[in-house]
Amino acid sequence: MAQYDYDVTFIGSGHAAWHAAMTLRQGDMKVAIIEKDTIAGTCTNFGCNPKILLEGPFEVLEELGHYKGILDQDVNVHWPSLMEYKKKVINPMSDGLKQMFEHAGIDIHMGHGILQDAHTLEVEGQTFTSDKFVVATGQHSNALDIKGSEYTHTSRDFMDMEEMPKRITFIGGGIITFEFASIAVKTGAEVHIVSHSDEVLGGFHRGHVDKLTGKLEAEGIQFHYNEDTNEIAKDGDSYILKTESGLTLETDYVVDATGRVPNVSGIGLENAGVKFTKKGIQVDEYLRTAQPNIYASGDVLDKAVPKLTPTATFESDYIAAHILGINPEPLKYPAIPMVLYTLPRLSSIGVTVEEAKQDDRYTVKTIPFGERLLFEYKNETEAEMDIIIDDQKRLVGAEIYGNDAADLINVLTFAVNQKVTAQDLSTMIFAFPSPSSGVIDLLKFELL
Repeated sequence: MAQYDYDVTFIGSGHAAWHAAMTLRQGDMKVAIIEKDTIAGTCTNFGCNPKILLEGPFEVLEELGHYKGILDQDVNVHWPSLMEYKKKVINPMSDGLKQMFEHAGIDIHMGHGILQDAHTLEVEGQTFTSDKFVVATGQHSNALDIKGSEYTHTSRDFMDMEEMPKRITFIGGGIITFEFASIAVKTGAEVHIVSHSDEVLGGFHRGHVDKLTGKLEAEGIQFHYNEDTNEIAKDGDSYILKTESGLTLETDYVVDATGRVPNVSGIGLENAGVKFTKKGIQVDEYLRTAQPNIYASGDVLDKAVPKLTPTATFESDYIAAHILGINPEPLKYPAIPMVLYTLPRLSSIGVTVEEAKQDDRYTVKTIPFGERLLFEYKNETEAEMDIIIDDQKRLVGAEIYGNDAADLINVLTFAVNQKVTAQDLSTMIFAFPSPSSGVIDLLKFELL
């Protein structure tokens, strides 16, 4: 029997990796983690965690706006102080997780790992062998191939700015653009969004997207649709962005938010017989690559389900259970909630409104819970929810517009995955008064 340095080696240390690594270590396997950047990956250090922290004070501003005529005190966010707070809270997380891994007995090797074959990995001149590998290398920001691309910034850069620019321009019409733009405009910055299409925020309810863009326009964001950026030039302390149609914008900061690209290059996948495309690594129903002893998980996968932190964690947990023999069955995803962390938020779960309109088995109902539950939803009159009900009166999908959309979609995730009926809801008691209990009551009546 072949002898290896490790039972399982993870290339990458984010959520797609470390959850499985900890479980396998608890299963008495010898485990290693390879990381070339920062322990715990993008979400913890440069993505979800710092983003939601930076947004916190702006959520307060958003809620204050619902009490015009009642609250009269001006409140402003001091960006440099907010950035210091972010560093204080977020920066120690990586070291904390590193200590947790080491305490568990996981070996950590810092450096760029390159597969030499199906069982061998080289890290900065050192070679390690492993019975199994898990590739969890995630994604990186796309960079436009245009003149002056060196003047653009990534989402990671944005979340490390010491000062908020007076003028900021986002290229792209996706999640990163909208989440950051909804923050920037509340600082008083002049904000532009340049999108190659007018179909922004694909995957979310079009009616809710239109409401959101209308609200952001009213706050001062300037949208430029059907525009392809082809040049960025430096002009003193400013930058000039030009598009193919002739649009010219003068700005102080440009964020290239044109997408993210799976990290499949330069890690030796070809050497190990792992198949991949520009969309990511190809896997079977057990998350195994074309080389059966090599798994892959997280955003590096070529997959149809959303590339989110929760799906990466779900896949990581599955891989550990599969390797340990706890779960020999193929991976099966439940209904997956999606949230756009703008102000207000958008969220969805299960069957969408557009899908329901194409299928006679489904009924779509709109619940304007912001209007009906004014005292619970703090005067957020625009908040609403579209629910999708199947022909057996079960909740199978929902799409929400409102500040509490993230928490509400988590409540409805249970309902959708368990195919809850009105009778099911009637057998439970919920805390009152609370925002979620009010929505549950409205939902119960619609399911009857």
